[in-house]
Amino acid sequence: MDDDRIGTPIEILLVEDNKGDIRLTLEALKESKVSNNISVAYDGVDALSFLRQEGKFANSPSPDIVLLDLNLPKKTGIEVLTEIKNDNNLTHIPVVILTSSKDEEDILKTYTCHASAYVTKPVDFDKFLKVIRGIEDFWLNIVKLPHKPL
Repeated sequence: MDDDRIGTPIEILLVEDNKGDIRLTLEALKESKVSNNISVAYDGVDALSFLRQEGKFANSPSPDIVLLDLNLPKKTGIEVLTEIKNDNNLTHIPVVILTSSKDEEDILKTYTCHASAYVTKPVDFDKFLKVIRGIEDFWLNIVKLPHKPL
């Protein structure tokens, strides 16, 4: 992690509509070695409003990373990803797809739309925690995340 980020919490936006998966993800990240703040958007429309700091999200923090489910109400994860990567103010934010889909077409679509990674959520609780900790270890401990462009 950057020396200038030490002590500064990593801002994570979790875009997920399944309350059980939200709870498991929050629990896994709560025990993180890296200080983090997690915000949750329950659908694709709210995710984009949060990222663009619009309406009720006007004072939301700019996330350092987005964990994005594909199967969302209002706007799909693919639609959200496409809008993020086509918006000059958001394109720098890494987007990790975190979904139950193992469909090759979904995998190809997300990488074509410039997803940073595609991770399939396991059904087993212990394996799910291991996956979240793996994401945390790689994205919060190893990778150098970009600062918001000026």
